[in-house]
Amino acid sequence: MTHLAIWYFGNEEVVANYGLWGFLSVGAVVMFAIFIPLVTWMDTRRKEREAFYKAETFRRVAESSSEGAKAALEMMREQDRQTRMKTLEGMKIGGMITLAVGIALGIFLRAMERSEPAYLCGLIPGLIGVAMLTYALFLAPPVD
Repeated sequence: MTHLAIWYFGNEEVVANYGLWGFLSVGAVVMFAIFIPLVTWMDTRRKEREAFYKAETFRRVAESSSEGAKAALEMMREQDRQTRMKTLEGMKIGGMITLAVGIALGIFLRAMERSEPAYLCGLIPGLIGVAMLTYALFLAPPVD
């Protein structure tokens, strides 16, 4: 097979790198065509299983007594509150990180190119971080 490739391309240097190219192309196909869909499917199954177990637990507690129904509703409210709190905390952390990246990018670009105002590119992630922090701290509905 190698002789055929050398005959076709006429250059041994091209054929020598074919093994690496073949390995990387097969790896890319395996990564995008098999691994990512498999991981996505496994994650979806896990979430379905968790939702089923949670619903089953709520049903059993609610059917036990009237106090059980009140406890199940309170537990659902608490879980919803915790989910909203985690979302807001994630927005705060994401905003701070994005703001820090914007500042660092501005400083870096200013140090690299002093004659051009390229450092203004740092405003893009910086202002996105400011917007995220503004929403999380002032505009988001209260968790309680």
